[in-house]
This record gives sequence, structure tokens and C-alpha cells, in this order.
Amino acid sequence: MDYGLSEQQEMIRDLCRQIAVEKIKPVREHYDETGEFPWDVFKAFAAADLCGLYIEETYGGLGGGVMDLTVAVEELSKACSGIALSLAATALGTFPIILHGSEEQKQKYLPRIASGESLAAFGLTEAEAGSDAGGTRTTAVKDGDHYVLNGTKQWITNGGEADVYVVIAMTNKAKGARGASAFIVEKDTPGFTFGKKENKMGIRASVTRELIFQDCRVPAENLLGREGMGFLVAMKTLDQSRPGVAAQALGIAAGALDEALHYSRQRRQFGKPICAFQGVQFMLADMAVAVESARCLVYQAARAIDGGARDISKISAMCKLHASDTAMKVTTDAVQVFGGYGYMKEYPVEKMMRDAKITQIYEGTNQIQREVIALAMIKEAAAAKRD
Repeated sequence: MDYGLSEQQEMIRDLCRQIAVEKIKPVREHYDETGEFPWDVFKAFAAADLCGLYIEETYGGLGGGVMDLTVAVEELSKACSGIALSLAATALGTFPIILHGSEEQKQKYLPRIASGESLAAFGLTEAEAGSDAGGTRTTAVKDGDHYVLNGTKQWITNGGEADVYVVIAMTNKAKGARGASAFIVEKDTPGFTFGKKENKMGIRASVTRELIFQDCRVPAENLLGREGMGFLVAMKTLDQSRPGVAAQALGIAAGALDEALHYSRQRRQFGKPICAFQGVQFMLADMAVAVESARCLVYQAARAIDGGARDISKISAMCKLHASDTAMKVTTDAVQVFGGYGYMKEYPVEKMMRDAKITQIYEGTNQIQREVIALAMIKEAAAAKRD
């Protein structure tokens, strides 16, 4: 099918497909078992210039956009979404700098990220501030030409592996969400440490840790934008990054469909391959329709963002919601097609099913996505009535 990809995007897709087959598939089981960070594969991403896909050429990137990143993450996630997440999560940590960083901040950090020298991460979630981002308790108190950070961030992807972190902290608790600010914090900053590595159900090749700040002194020049912009930085970042999560989910679903289709042609029952049975055919057809519809919505959202659409919250939430629900449904059906073998770790679909679940949860639960979508629809309807 023609998805209207540019020549560069087709090259990205083909390159990522090659990396997925040659570099990721042979080691995905190992990293799923050990939970180690896949530095050898990430170095292959860097060598292929994938780390700078969405970063301007001025800062050492390839000058592409969200669509280029989406194509790459989808293709890599077909093989292993946990390994692909090292790239996607770095983008999540980089978007705040791209969107709100000063020229000096961009010059300092973006070339390092574009080259693959540094990974990035985004520190928003806390024990009492997940879906309720306004419930942030980490504080940042101005002290001369520094801010002193205290608090803990939870479930941070790339935690401990990244060198550059964008952290949301309260500079004025009395103002609630309007009192949050965003800071760039480097890994070796005194007072900044990491908690234990989480033992997760899925995406186990991705490292998840707590970020712990104990009188951590961050230079005032590392404030993103100005004080009080933290909540805006977080929301604009998530609008920009959700197609990346959707692409991860899409890749998981597409990879599971490929595995199920191949298996159904090999597995024989009652003297013929199981793909000859209508029950299996209907499952495969429904899986294919779901994957294609998710891909269309994900690509539409990415193109809207790259095209400079003013309000992207609804389409961004829609693509994340639909692609992640699709990933969960398609991987569950893929396990069913494999039957008892699908439940065994020697086949990849049980891993894909485990990996799919988190896409319905992080970067905004799907319940939150539905609220974002509904509120946008109500607002649009009210505006149309006034006109």
C-alpha cells in the first residue's frame, strides 16, 4: 500500500527494517530475559544516524520531523518495542528542548543527542502525579544563580542510562499547575541519584528507574522558558510525543500480525494449514484491518504536527488511544492463533502481548486520552454553534 512516504522516509523505513532483522531480532530474547539496556543496538542506531531524525540540521540532526521518527519507531518495534524505546524515549526527553529551549540550550544539548553520544529522558511522573500532572511534589527553590531540587520522579524510561533529563518541579506550590517549571538536569549533577531498576512485565529491554533529587543544585540557565511554564512544557511535549508511543504500539501490532500470519501457514491441523480454516482467516482479517486503520491515524497525526497544525491535542490523543488498543487486541489474538505455543517464551508473540500493555498506560492512560478527545470535541462543537 502507498502511504505517501517521502523518499527519505522510505529510506528510513528500509534501513530500520534491516537493523530490526540483523541487529534486534537475534538479541531481543536475551534483553527481554536479562532486562539489560541494549547499548550495542543503540550504537547501531547512532551509526545509522537515527538519533537525529527529528532534530534540525543546524544542531547536527537530519532535519526531519515527527513523521520520520514515527516511521523508524514503527519499523524497529516490529522486532522489539523495548529496544526501540531507547530511541523513542530519548525523543520524549528531547522535545521539550526543541520546543522551549533557548538557542544556548539547543546548541549545548541537541548535537549530543543527535549524534547518539547522549540519551535523554523526561521526568514528569511521580507517585502522586501520574495522570494528574498538576499534582507534582518535586520542588525547585531559587538560590542565587541556581535552583535547588528536592523530590522523586517515578517510572522514568532511560533512567540512569540517559545523560540529559528534563524534569518538572514546583517553583511556586501556591499556584498549583501554574507554579510548575521545567529544568534540564545533567546526569552527573551532585544530589541527583537513581533508585532501583524496575522489574517490569514488558518492554524489559528498556530501563526504568526512579530519579531522586536531594538538594540538587541546577544552574538557573537550565530553566526551560521561564518559571511557571512547566505544565505547558509537559503538555506540549506529550502532544508532540504521543505519535511516537502510537508508532511503538503500531509496530508491536504489525509485528504480531506478521508472526501470526506466518505461523498460520506453517501450522497444520486436520491435514491442512490452520490458515485454511475460516475461524483463523476471520481473525487475521480483523487484525489486518485494525493495523491498517491505526497506521492511517498515526501517520495523519504525525503529518499534522509536522505541518504546523495549531491544535494537535485531539489527533495526538486519538492516534495513541487507537494504536495502543489495537496493539493489545492484535497481540492477544496472535497468541490465540499460535494456540499453546503462543503462551511459550520460545515464540515472540507472548512477549509482544506483554510489551503491548504499557502503551495503553504511559504518556497518558487511555482513559485520559478519551477525556482529552471528548473535551476537544465539546469545545469544537461550542465554537461551531457560536459561529
